[in-house]
Amino acid sequence: MRVVGAGLAVLAVVALLVAVHRYVWRRFVGDTTAQGSPWRRAGTIAAYVLPLLSAGALVAGPAGAPFPVQQALAWPGYLWLAALLYLTIALLVGEAVRPLLRRWLARRAVAGAAPVREPAPAPVPVPAPEPAPEAAPAPEPAVPALPPPSRRLFVARAVGGAAAAAGLGTVGYGAYGVLRGPRVKRVTVPLARLPRSAHGFRIAVVSDIHLGPILGRSHTQRIVDAVNGTRPDLIAVVGDLVDGSVADLGPAAEPLAGLRARHGAFFVTGNHEYYSGAAQWVDHVRELGLHPLENARVETGGFDLAGVNDIAGESEGQGPDFARALGDRDPARAVVLMAHQPVVIDEAVAHGVDLQLSGHTHGGQLWPGNYVAELSNPTVAGLERHGDTQLYVTRGAGAWGPPVRVGAPSDITVVELASRQA
Repeated sequence: MRVVGAGLAVLAVVALLVAVHRYVWRRFVGDTTAQGSPWRRAGTIAAYVLPLLSAGALVAGPAGAPFPVQQALAWPGYLWLAALLYLTIALLVGEAVRPLLRRWLARRAVAGAAPVREPAPAPVPVPAPEPAPEAAPAPEPAVPALPPPSRRLFVARAVGGAAAAAGLGTVGYGAYGVLRGPRVKRVTVPLARLPRSAHGFRIAVVSDIHLGPILGRSHTQRIVDAVNGTRPDLIAVVGDLVDGSVADLGPAAEPLAGLRARHGAFFVTGNHEYYSGAAQWVDHVRELGLHPLENARVETGGFDLAGVNDIAGESEGQGPDFARALGDRDPARAVVLMAHQPVVIDEAVAHGVDLQLSGHTHGGQLWPGNYVAELSNPTVAGLERHGDTQLYVTRGAGAWGPPVRVGAPSDITVVELASRQA
């Protein structure tokens, strides 16, 4: 029954994508170009090729395609997915503008029509001497005047052009934000059980770096430089570091060895690690100098730092184990928990966690994706309180799929702990 349901869901998604591509083709190509023109042929070819590239980008990694093939498909394929979203939104806005523009053009045409006037009386002819006869010039061939574009065609081109500029401009700006690198945010979090000696302790929280066929070594280096520039006391890498194997992405992750903090850098798995060989990545980040917290806890800086595996690890028998990570500890000490997904907050509350640090949501990444993320996450971004536990969710330092963010800029957050005894 589950297989049938999944099959129907896939068919529904494919049907929706076909309908959306057909709509985009009609508005950008069918309504604006002449039958048989080179522009129409090019637009029609693109309407077939671009979705195929997107499908290839999505399946190349899971199918085990060579990494260079994944890279070749990723850029055009993933960027088209983002472009399709914002071109469609822009066209839907254009549907409301289209009739208004037609009415305005019609009124302008009526207002600009010249009034009919009576012809002036013909002047009395004055006889003139007849000129000497000469050969009449050969008549010039008549050149027919080209008719102006119809009002409907003009409107289609105007709305299509504006929609293309808005949609592609949005994608371009969103891609620039990702490739530029994350910006640093700062937030102060008071903890009731934090001792005065730990007042002002700074944790650099990094999540969802998503190294893969698009974001590589230079992306990692930008993040390392930004983190080190904050001079943190501790670094928390909260999952979804990679989208690929150690063999393909090991060199891209090497700059992580340059992370510097007085109390070290720590790592917990995200769901994407379990799609990419979690055990191998845990070993690799340990070699790079990070300390994996696999359902474990350490004492540092006047509080306990704990970490749990991501819930995606349950399929491998490596899911989160709160009892192992948080059991048998001194309840008088404050505890900060690293957990990739915000949805485990109820377990954190039940185990007396003071602060949970999470990622996973990307803040929605592509507006209006934030509204979708709200349906399955208690907090999409920022700091919120759940009972006696505070939850901070970073938007992440990278991007999954399209290297584009709209309405959810990437960030590295410096969480400064505050003692109420200070």
